[in-house]
Amino acid sequence: MLDKYFTQHVQNNSLQFWLREFILFGLKEAKACIFAGLFFFLLYISNHISLFGLARYDFLFIAAVLIQIILYVTGLETKDEVKVICLFHIIGLVLEVYKTNPAIGSWSYPEEGFLKIATVPLYSGFMYAAVGSYISQAWKVFDLNLSDYKHYKLSIILGFLIYLNFFTNHFIYDFRLYLIMGVNILFWKTKVYFTVTHRHSMPLILAFVLIAFFIWLAENLATFWGAWKYGYQLNNWQVVSFHKISSWFLLVIISFIIVADLKYFKKNILLKS
Repeated sequence: MLDKYFTQHVQNNSLQFWLREFILFGLKEAKACIFAGLFFFLLYISNHISLFGLARYDFLFIAAVLIQIILYVTGLETKDEVKVICLFHIIGLVLEVYKTNPAIGSWSYPEEGFLKIATVPLYSGFMYAAVGSYISQAWKVFDLNLSDYKHYKLSIILGFLIYLNFFTNHFIYDFRLYLIMGVNILFWKTKVYFTVTHRHSMPLILAFVLIAFFIWLAENLATFWGAWKYGYQLNNWQVVSFHKISSWFLLVIISFIIVADLKYFKKNILLKS
């Protein structure tokens, strides 16, 4: 409906065309962020409403599960997308348990809660699931296609090495710069094609950087609202280190590889059957 409205009411000259595309792009991005947006709304209101006697962390987990159920029942998420989100939840929880271990202490969850594994509230996995949900939704909303994305097996190895580095960088060398170089080598020709009202494209690596930057902005909001805290935020909130963008950049790549490769392998299975 919105596409038709803008097509009928805006002439296709340069400035008006790009203004139309920009507005519709923002609206489609909002649709792709439906789970992430609702989750951040929960983070905000959980500081301002009665939680029915629940600890805030427990309330966030239960509410996030209910949102997932609603999105599935209403058809906004498919069974495959729910499976991917569950996978991201597990991947995120494993990383959280490690990073919050007192021996590592990358960040902490200072509030009380019953629904926890070690010191990690179960809701924390949904923050990683929100990234996976966004990528899955964006694929559908923008009708994404990739060009020169051929190294599926190599991308799986790269994704595994990136994930492994999040664990090993505390006691051996941090290889993130080499991993980022690997990303550039593997994907430097790859473009992602997306539809607003017209077809557009951008380098895939640029898309990774932009997503990582906006996740960093969201992380600042999340820590401000007490979703978790870094050591330097325990007494007074401070802006999250700009260095974290590189971490989110690598995490986005893991998420993208999982979604892209699963779609590729499923498509091949269907074609062979």
